[in-house]
Amino acid sequence: MRRGQRRRQAQSLCPALRFLPADPQRDERAFLPVLRVLEEQVPGVQLLRPGLTALRARGAARYYEGEEQAARTLLSVLAAHGHPEARAGIADGLFTAEQAARRADPCLVVAPGGSAAFLAPLPVRFLDDDAVASLLTRLGVHTMAQFARLAESDVRDRLGERGARLHALAAGADSRPFVPRSPDAELAREVVFEVPLAQAEQVGFAVRQTADAVIEAVAAASAVCTEVRIDLTDDLGGVSTREWLHPACFDAADLVDRVRWQLEGDGTPTDDNRVSAGITEVRITPTRIDDASHHQPGLFGQGVQERLHHGVSRVQALLGHRAVVIGSVAGGRLLADRQLLTPWGDRALPERDPGRPWPGQLPPPLPNEVFSPPRPVRVEAADDAPVEIDGRGTLSAPPARIDGAPVVAWAGPWGVRDRAWDAEKGRIAHRFQVLDERQRAWVVLCEGGRWWAEGVYR
Repeated sequence: MRRGQRRRQAQSLCPALRFLPADPQRDERAFLPVLRVLEEQVPGVQLLRPGLTALRARGAARYYEGEEQAARTLLSVLAAHGHPEARAGIADGLFTAEQAARRADPCLVVAPGGSAAFLAPLPVRFLDDDAVASLLTRLGVHTMAQFARLAESDVRDRLGERGARLHALAAGADSRPFVPRSPDAELAREVVFEVPLAQAEQVGFAVRQTADAVIEAVAAASAVCTEVRIDLTDDLGGVSTREWLHPACFDAADLVDRVRWQLEGDGTPTDDNRVSAGITEVRITPTRIDDASHHQPGLFGQGVQERLHHGVSRVQALLGHRAVVIGSVAGGRLLADRQLLTPWGDRALPERDPGRPWPGQLPPPLPNEVFSPPRPVRVEAADDAPVEIDGRGTLSAPPARIDGAPVVAWAGPWGVRDRAWDAEKGRIAHRFQVLDERQRAWVVLCEGGRWWAEGVYR
């Protein structure tokens, strides 16, 4: 299997294949052991993305008496730690080295000055820009060599700075700066209570020193914490885990507040993730840090955003974790399926990608009010009989009233098919837009002889 492969083709190669939503943090955590093994051997390892790293070859080559010898030594170390599938590429630039690593078995060295010749036969789709690659293919430019032979001025005029950058990559001129990755310090801190604490104020007081230790460890790395995960363990073995965001950066008092608020929220009936007994352990783990220079206080303080975050988080702690939510758009065919409500402070991770095609979904503009779940309505003809629709989308009569309001205009039907092959979960429906005399535009759905209102334009 490979990146960009169609799902059906991948399943034909591996019938037991499982599909999971994209989670960059999960991938980084899974790849962290590989980085640590490399950092024990050579300094200055840079994480390009989970599964791909880069490092300067000069120092390692001097130590291992050659670039290829250094690469093979690192590969053997990784194999000894349970990663025999690792490969290495050596070249003048990062882009060329990445392409060499993808074709290595297990190591491939591109001679100095040979980047252009090595890249010449490769397809332009390896530039990792689908829009530019599609345009070049339609123009008859299929390989890196053909793209590199185009005049730079013509490429810049047609494709802008991004196209000029890709043109330089195709010619073997990779000027991306190499930024070494500093080894991760152990930033997480925890405190264990011999006697379980049952009150939030007691736990909050007890974790003050732990919160100070977390902030000091982050500050020692010349960074600040912008996202933190708090794990609360009770004496029955239950664990409450929650991630908290901050519009600027956390200090020790903020961390103590989050611990206390999480405990207070976990004790409310509106929260599903609650601790039901005394607390025996609290663990604070910074999950995202940033350079401290990016978060220097302004001349007049941090402003309204931090006060807003503090106030909303406090309301959330009083009313429950899910009492304050933020709306975002997910993928789906029905309007209710496209609504994603995420608790304040959590990261929105839609299970259904809104960027994928969803045949049958309503195009913008979308209704001002969406009913979740859809609300039952009555659509009648002029003779007061319910309007029906057959399998071919033919109406028994034009809609004359909707919930008793006369219909001024209507449009449809548009078919909505979802899992038509599944007798239990499948949906075959028809969508309409109806305008009543009160100038309310309804989006209604007819399914199984019943009418439902998905939303309304007000």
